[in-house]
Amino acid sequence: MRYLIALLALAGVVVSALALQVHYSTGTEPCSINARWDCGVVNHSPFAEMNNIPVAIIGIAGYLALAGLALMRQRFLLLLAVFAGFAFALRLTFIEEYVLQVWCLYCVISQTVIAVMLLLSVGWLGAEHWSLKRAAKA
Repeated sequence: MRYLIALLALAGVVVSALALQVHYSTGTEPCSINARWDCGVVNHSPFAEMNNIPVAIIGIAGYLALAGLALMRQRFLLLLAVFAGFAFALRLTFIEEYVLQVWCLYCVISQTVIAVMLLLSVGWLGAEHWSLKRAAKA
């Protein structure tokens, strides 16, 4: 399970790197599909930075930390960190929907990746719990 979670985290790094490229780009973006799907609008908005740090860089750092926690088998810390990442991504999703009213394809992919990671980390921690419970009964 740890390798699958780490692989998903690396996919998150790639998606965040693509969003970072859009953040610094001034041309037409390949993910600018129509008026409702435009990564350029999202990544050039005031919400694309926190304290002058692009959100995509925060995403890259976060996904790398999640991969490290998964590879070190830190199940509980991983679950806490993934939950924090999911909550952060969910906040950004609400901003896209209700404030900007424009969606970024990379952001939606990232939200999906972190949601799957959350489910897997819950399952991984739960499996460890049940395994320890069974071992204690034996």
